[in-house]
Amino acid sequence: MAQTNQSPKVKAVILLSGGLDSTLAAYLMQKQSIDLIALNFISPFCLCNKKGGCAHGAREISKNLNLEFVTIDNSDEMLEAVKKPKYGYGSNMNPCLDCRIIMLKKTKEFMSEIGASFVITGEVLEQRPMSQKRHLLRLVEKESGLEGLILRPLSAKMLDETIPEKQGLVDRAQMLDICGRSRKGQIELVKEFGINDYPCPAGGCLLTDPNFCRRLKDLMKYNAQFTLNDVLLLKLGRHFRLNPELKLIVGRNELENSSLLNLVKSGDSVFRPKEEIAGPTAIARGKMVCQDRQMAVNIVSRYCDKLENEPTQIIVEDSQNNTGITLESPRVEEGLIEKLKI
Repeated sequence: MAQTNQSPKVKAVILLSGGLDSTLAAYLMQKQSIDLIALNFISPFCLCNKKGGCAHGAREISKNLNLEFVTIDNSDEMLEAVKKPKYGYGSNMNPCLDCRIIMLKKTKEFMSEIGASFVITGEVLEQRPMSQKRHLLRLVEKESGLEGLILRPLSAKMLDETIPEKQGLVDRAQMLDICGRSRKGQIELVKEFGINDYPCPAGGCLLTDPNFCRRLKDLMKYNAQFTLNDVLLLKLGRHFRLNPELKLIVGRNELENSSLLNLVKSGDSVFRPKEEIAGPTAIARGKMVCQDRQMAVNIVSRYCDKLENEPTQIIVEDSQNNTGITLESPRVEEGLIEKLKI
């Protein structure tokens, strides 16, 4: 029987963030005969509040399109970028260019491992001033070592031809010419593809959130060598600066109380009310003296359910002392607590 020579499918990586633009790029490229592998990056600065973080939306889109889904953790690299970004910050603490370069460098490594020919992104020309202007797109390509290998199907007709287009691996005629911050073109695509549930919005980054950035700036001011654990704490509770070397984080609900306990490390002190009292768990991190301990007790007490004018008993434990001590808290001046809040 005669055999038919059939060329293998072209393999490409699509960066799937869970945002609308990368989702639309995935749907658009699904029309072409390309073996797509969805790649998602895990960062401690994800803003998405869905279970499973921003990877949740990306994973669901991958299922809908029957794509292989891979995640890569770039937390360590992102921490270093936030501490000292080569290309600076955006309007808050967002090192957008450094972030993009980190992701694409790791993507290049991944492409080499799986034999992919190029990478696809959901970027839209001129949509984001910090990273999506024409000259910045070129800069990112050069810095990541992927010049000519990044296909941006939503704006491809507004950009120079990429290598896969020149080689006929993809059909440029099926690419789009979306440009700018208007979402009109994307909304039309949503209707065309019949997407009923919008994924987590693009730009879901805590480094653009003023409240989170205020906490991050405080952390960087007093602890330049902060770790991933410190960053994860920033996402939880109420934060109080008791002295330049001591911070208190107070849980706001049962879930946060549990999450705080999971982040306790050697040297931390834990504060919680006696069992008969409903109230928050708190972590004190840093150098603490007696008056700081009492102030921490007073703050935790402020958020407990208690009888009017009655002192609240708070158990204080450190990582070396599981039995703890119990301190009482008098009524505390509300204004003082607000002054200490970050």
